[in-house]
Amino acid sequence: MVDDDLGLPLDWKGKPIRCRECQHQAINAMGLCVKGKACIRDRRARRVERFLKGNPDLADQYLDHPYFEVRAGAARYANVFRLPPLLSDPEPEVRAVVTLRLPEDRIRHMIHDEDIDVRIAAASRLQGADLMPALHDDAYMVRITAVRRMPAELLPLVRHDPDPEVRAWVARRIDLRALPDMCFDTDPLVRREVAERLPMDQLRLLVTDSDLRVRFTVAERIAEEELEPLLDDPEAAIRELARERIAQVPHLAHLLESKAVPLRLLETEEANPEHPSKEPSR
Repeated sequence: MVDDDLGLPLDWKGKPIRCRECQHQAINAMGLCVKGKACIRDRRARRVERFLKGNPDLADQYLDHPYFEVRAGAARYANVFRLPPLLSDPEPEVRAVVTLRLPEDRIRHMIHDEDIDVRIAAASRLQGADLMPALHDDAYMVRITAVRRMPAELLPLVRHDPDPEVRAWVARRIDLRALPDMCFDTDPLVRREVAERLPMDQLRLLVTDSDLRVRFTVAERIAEEELEPLLDDPEAAIRELARERIAQVPHLAHLLESKAVPLRLLETEEANPEHPSKEPSR
């Protein structure tokens, strides 16, 4: 349910909204604003947003409004040349909106803002060397945002980040020549990302990985000629996948025959009453 159906139309001070007291009676008469739906005086951000979206030419006059939701909404539609002063707005939501709109050369310093959301906004806009401060940010989401945008050649700097989610993004984007070093990451989900991208001739590095998800990914991608060790994997699903893939390559049939012999001998013994199984010693 959208907020149109919830809450009385109150202004940012909690007082009832009266259209007759508003300076926009003319556009109200034209249906360009509706109390409780699209109203610049409403305390609900969504209703303010609808007003400004329908009347963007009025945004400039609300950049200094005392209610931060109005300033933030106005910053989305106002003339970009009017926005620089709002980089020092006391409300982080306003600073974040402005950071997303101004040119990069005007927002470099915002990567050091005290608010996480503002720094994320800056990291989503900046490029190259301007992202370097974000690599050491205390907030992992700032670091992730930077890792998703920075040049691949800089990613080795972050492959030992303390957060596995950051390292997982590094594994998704880092140059393949640097990827093998991440095979030894302490987090299995990071190693699985490595297994998804590692060149086939290097997947043997993960054949004996301690995590079944990593080994399963290896079993899906590794060359059939390299699958033999996985026929003895502790996990049945991995052994079966290895058998299925090897079975599709005729010249590798001998690998399956050698693994199948003990099973056939066991079945023969159980079916032959002349060779009963030995009783356990007492």
